[in-house]
Amino acid sequence: MARSGTIAAGGRSNAPSAARVDWVDYAKGICIVMVVMMHSVLGVELAAGQTGFMHVAVAFAKPFRMPDFFLISGLFLSLVIDRDWRTYLDRKVVHFAYFYVVWVTIQFGFKAPAFAAETSWREVGLLYLESFIEPFGTLWFIYLLPIFFVVTKLTRKIPPLAIWIVAAALETARVTTGWTVIDEFCARFVYFYSGYLFAPYVFALSDRARKHPVLALAVLATWALVNAGLVTFGASEWKIVSLVLGFAGACAIITMGTLLARAQWLNFLRFCGEHSIVIYLAFFLPMAATRTLLLRTGVIADIGTVSLVVTVLGVLGALAIWQAALRLNAGFLFERPDAFWIAPKKAGAVLQAAE
Repeated sequence: MARSGTIAAGGRSNAPSAARVDWVDYAKGICIVMVVMMHSVLGVELAAGQTGFMHVAVAFAKPFRMPDFFLISGLFLSLVIDRDWRTYLDRKVVHFAYFYVVWVTIQFGFKAPAFAAETSWREVGLLYLESFIEPFGTLWFIYLLPIFFVVTKLTRKIPPLAIWIVAAALETARVTTGWTVIDEFCARFVYFYSGYLFAPYVFALSDRARKHPVLALAVLATWALVNAGLVTFGASEWKIVSLVLGFAGACAIITMGTLLARAQWLNFLRFCGEHSIVIYLAFFLPMAATRTLLLRTGVIADIGTVSLVVTVLGVLGALAIWQAALRLNAGFLFERPDAFWIAPKKAGAVLQAAE
């Protein structure tokens, strides 16, 4: 599949916005699998009190796992940022707010009995209300995205370079307030804004990787060695270095996604990218169930293997839940009902970064 179109410097696409860009889906697929892997591995290791071979993979991906996800989330923003506020808020705020409310309620439904056993049902109720101020568990990503979208639109009249410098400074400052919204905003906004601001260069990078696959593979190998070395020696956490590794890793995943799309390999990753929101929302349940079952039964002794199995079933289980929801007329779990739209729907495909 040829590239669907490059976003020009003026912020407009040379191709119809309804077309999907193949490498974006691959890159998103890689990202969402890494997210599930991180939660699965760390959860298993915490419960078991020991680490396994999968811990190495999680550590390797840490510098770029979320930077790439946020960068891709901002990639197509230039196509829609000029929309009227009502439509913009509907697509970029209400959309994610709906799924946050639905799935934070579902997560609480499963976790409330355990919370109540430790404290009281009154505390559980307060904790539920608090989750609308302090993002709950794995859902912080979709809590934060609407804030990024709104801030970017509100600051359009400010010189973009000035915003980028401030965003980069915030990442380097290592802001730690204890409130996830502030801390993660400071740590991640630079990547989201870079996806929006530097989209032409991102697409150009993908074009070059598609045209020069051998060179792209050589660069990827070099990056992998450097990233692994800095992670091993603890330098990946240093100021400035973490920022550079975040962007380098994001470029690497984009290149990797492009090469996979070019060769049409590992199409399952592409499918995961096309349905990344489904996996992100639902993976917690099969992940937790599989982890509990394997650790209690001891059917698999090796912690690394347990972590790998939990990761795989976390992804597959989320997709199974999605399919079951469709068959049981529970599509509202993954698709916003008409009653929760504040602007008219438009025909055509949804932009990949907003799904």
